[in-house]
Amino acid sequence: MVKYALIGCGRIARRHLEAALAQQELAVTALCDLQQERAQALARQMGLEGTAAIYTDYRAMLRQVSLQLVAVATDSGSHEAIGLDCLDQGCHLLVEKPMALSLAGADRLIRRAQQTGRVLVVCHQNRFNPAVQALHQQVEAGRFGRIYYGAAAVRWRRDRAYYQSASWRGRWDQDGGALMNQCIHNVDLLCWMLGEPTEVFAYTDRLDHPYIQGEDFAGAVVRFGEGRYGLLEGTTLLYPGNLEETLCLFGREGTVKLGGQAVNRVECWRFAGDSPGEEARRRAALSESIENVYGNGHRPLYEDWIRAVATGSRPLIAGEEGRRALELVLAVYRSAADGRPIALPLGEGASSDYQGRFAP
Repeated sequence: MVKYALIGCGRIARRHLEAALAQQELAVTALCDLQQERAQALARQMGLEGTAAIYTDYRAMLRQVSLQLVAVATDSGSHEAIGLDCLDQGCHLLVEKPMALSLAGADRLIRRAQQTGRVLVVCHQNRFNPAVQALHQQVEAGRFGRIYYGAAAVRWRRDRAYYQSASWRGRWDQDGGALMNQCIHNVDLLCWMLGEPTEVFAYTDRLDHPYIQGEDFAGAVVRFGEGRYGLLEGTTLLYPGNLEETLCLFGREGTVKLGGQAVNRVECWRFAGDSPGEEARRRAALSESIENVYGNGHRPLYEDWIRAVATGSRPLIAGEEGRRALELVLAVYRSAADGRPIALPLGEGASSDYQGRFAP
């Protein structure tokens, strides 16, 4: 059995453990959280009491337990430092999004994984949604003909209770705003479909949520290679709750819209040459029910991670993929702050560059 540990037992931890427990190859050996009672409660909830060791110091856990795989699901600002320590201990690493809050930090993680020969995976689980997988297959097969543009939107709500439940949320040095935290999944999907971004022009604002530092609205136009464009929209302002997370692609010979709360449903699927009823068949076959906005992608994400470790194959969401999404978010921030288009590659950047961006 491969020994696995989870660092961070907060909001997303249950999804990680459900995925880990579904893998026959894994033994959930340890849980770590700064709040011991939270780790203990999660262990009880997941049937791991007495079998998974509980730690409040991840460094002690890494020293005392011989681990092969570690997932990091802590506050965003600690992903890089904890991830580097895990890699230095010889662990294969799955890190929650964003992988770091600076491009230099992302590069350090990628370089350290290469130096240690460990597999680095970034948690953008929505790539594994059946509808998203099928859409990417159509892109690869050329079904759209010329792709004109894509559009990605996250229209959710996060209230005072959410932000104040953890002091790091909404802070530039520990998190960022809606685009970095909630919307980076869709940033990743837009890049996966359209390729490398080359330029972005954006606006961001904090229209409400005066108790956070980051933005609660972002809108951007992105230029990609081959004359493609992308539209990005992200917000945590929606009344009275989460509305949708959508991904659309528009081409000369195809139009697709994926929706639902986590790009989990087919809303439009039309291609030149399709037989009558194909759209209805796709809608029925690819749409899935979800419990919440986290979707159902963690289990196949873990399967892909384990396969990469076992076979040496490249994981679907390697460190470079996580870096690309991070870079586009940081380019949006720079464009909005400077009031001008920003060319990519960005070179350098960090969320902490925008301290004081919005008036208190």
